Amino acid sequence: MGMSAETPRRIVLLRHAKADWPSVPDHERPLAERGRRDAPAAGRWLAGTGIEPDLALCSTSVRTRETWKLVVHELEHRPRTVYEERLYEASLGDLLALLAEQDDDVTDLVVVGHNPGMHALADALAGEADGDTVVRMRRQGFPTSAAAVITFTGSWKSVEHGAGRLTTFWAPHD
Repeated sequence: MGMSAETPRRIVLLRHAKADWPSVPDHERPLAERGRRDAPAAGRWLAGTGIEPDLALCSTSVRTRETWKLVVHELEHRPRTVYEERLYEASLGDLLALLAEQDDDVTDLVVVGHNPGMHALADALAGEADGDTVVRMRRQGFPTSAAAVITFTGSWKSVEHGAGRLTTFWAPHD
């Protein structure tokens, strides 16, 4: 495709839906009933944004995989999906490194992960914001099924603190 360094890009950071707390290892926790209701709502929201992701990076945990399966069902076009074990328990540094690895043919990326990483990444990338998006995100604390859209221009290797603009923050129980 030959994307230039000036290509506008979008990152959708999506926290997994509400998980249950059965007696299983954390990585194996399934979605709770509320999570199974909220995840399709997140999918409908994403479909309504007009963003058609080229790629989805999804944590390997049961709750993130279940969330993504319910979200993607609502989308018109299913993006290529990579289940990335580094997203589970990822630090801010891990997440930034993962973004920098992406191919510049990817214009719109969805990352399905966990807190505190999703909130920290949205906060770190948002050098600018539209309206009250940052205030709302900080007040709500990035609840389950919440999503943030960050735009930036340039190569994935150029993603760094303050490089983006938080254009949207959405949560299912606003």
